[in-house]
Amino acid sequence: MLKAAQDMSSTAGAQLITELQQVVGHHHVLTEDGATLPYRRGFRFGEGRALAVVMPGSLVEQWRVLQACVKAGVIVIMQAANTGLTGGSTPDGNTYDRDVVIVHSMRMRAIHLIGEGKQVVCLPGATLDQLENMLKPIGREPHSVIGSSCIGASVFGGVSNNSGGALVRRGPAYTDMALFAQVSDKGELQLVNHLGIELGSDPEEILKRAEEGNFPESSINWNAGRGHDDDYARHVRDVNADTPARYNADLRRLHEGAGCAGKLGLFAVRLDTFEAEKDPVVFYIGTNQTDVLEDVRRHILSSFAELPIAGEYLHRDAFNIAEKYGKDTFVIIRMIGTKRLPALFAMKNAFDRLADRIGFLPKHFSDRFMQFISHFFPQHLPARMRDYRDRFEHHLMLKVSASGAQEARDFLKSHFATHEGDFFECTPDEGSKAFLHRFAAAGAAVRYRNVHTDTTENIVALDVALRRNDQDWFEVLPKDINDEIIVKLYYGHFLCHVMHQDYVVHKGYDCMALEHRMLPLLDRRGARYPAEHNFGHLYAAPDDVLAHYRQLDPCNCFNPGIGQATKRRNWVAESVG
Repeated sequence: MLKAAQDMSSTAGAQLITELQQVVGHHHVLTEDGATLPYRRGFRFGEGRALAVVMPGSLVEQWRVLQACVKAGVIVIMQAANTGLTGGSTPDGNTYDRDVVIVHSMRMRAIHLIGEGKQVVCLPGATLDQLENMLKPIGREPHSVIGSSCIGASVFGGVSNNSGGALVRRGPAYTDMALFAQVSDKGELQLVNHLGIELGSDPEEILKRAEEGNFPESSINWNAGRGHDDDYARHVRDVNADTPARYNADLRRLHEGAGCAGKLGLFAVRLDTFEAEKDPVVFYIGTNQTDVLEDVRRHILSSFAELPIAGEYLHRDAFNIAEKYGKDTFVIIRMIGTKRLPALFAMKNAFDRLADRIGFLPKHFSDRFMQFISHFFPQHLPARMRDYRDRFEHHLMLKVSASGAQEARDFLKSHFATHEGDFFECTPDEGSKAFLHRFAAAGAAVRYRNVHTDTTENIVALDVALRRNDQDWFEVLPKDINDEIIVKLYYGHFLCHVMHQDYVVHKGYDCMALEHRMLPLLDRRGARYPAEHNFGHLYAAPDDVLAHYRQLDPCNCFNPGIGQATKRRNWVAESVG
């Protein structure tokens, strides 16, 4: 195996570090292992060495950092909030053929509203919760409004990974319009302005104007391209199609910055915003028969005059695990809202790093402590939800607009008059709690693992896009696989047929080998994976996606190894020489 940093002498590395310090200041170049660890270790997966972590404070500084790195021949990993689940924004081990520099962009958080807030231009450090709070006073919303936004996920992360989310009409995060740096096949760094905004011709002038939001009306081309996937609402309605509604390998949604997976140096993206729904209505549906839910899904998508806002699925086992191991998340959000959650999450991570360095505290001490404290919180879930948990295995939370509520109400009454199952119309408080409970399920498996390290090996987390015409959507595992699993958590964006499947594995079993036995089962069902978390270093990207990455990054100097591709310069195969 190759060793990291073979290509670069220690003298050259020191020279690069000095140059980076001159660009961004000494305090914003980290080199000590302890200081760089939070940036070298992924949120759920991935870790490796890095020559330095650099934190530019302006777009011009980021440009100069990239210039220095490209000139020095090092690998660049562009990183925003580092909340990804597949290791795509950190080094992957220590088998690179060049040194790695992580460019952490969260100091650049500016967001500029254009067109009276109907569109936004976001800089690299802008977060989804920041954008949500900026748009709220003008009655508009970003692409995603709950989920990863609560832990400080970046706008760029969503666009770079074609992230999906719960909102049925909006599809995966997408834009035609971006400002980015790209390395040509001759090794030259180039700035490409496809924002659809005239910003001049000199790179540093362009970047200064983008950062300042210096966008006179005459400079904006309102026909420059799409700021979201405007065809998705029609696409998802095709319930007879033999392909998934959305998945990361869909080439129709890969364009420059959108779905680039870090193969470009992004500086700005231009996105559409959406009119916020007023007084939405939530229906809570329960059944013990999977075909009943599928009939509901097919009728809603093919027959409703107006698409629902969201349709979230939760299996009883996920309900139960989230009730116990997501309780503190639920209660904290109810108490303080989502605005302060990113700061609390950062404090938790900082405490865990300190505890690891101290040594005498048990591993995952903060999770264990919060789990202990949660036992003293009062019952947090409404009685009607808990009653449905006792009665039904499968749960669907259907959120519709006020104008679409009567159509949904009439259909559900008619449907459950002749089918197994039941539904109730939530009060506003019940509806809020239902969706928050579904959100808490997403982190419940991690909490379970961290509390039960003596019996748990780890988690296998799959992100699966089922075919739009798949009638048998609920997974049934063979006994030999099922016996290695403590608990299965099934939840997801049901109307889009995107399922998140978390498996907590018994101690002593090989999680990677287990996953490799599970993936062929999905292949036989015509499913695609990943659905919305991108390939990172966990999933193998298909050849057409790798060809797209090679076109974006001919030298393989940005985030090499993504999609389990070669990490070597110029895409040389790992087996060569």
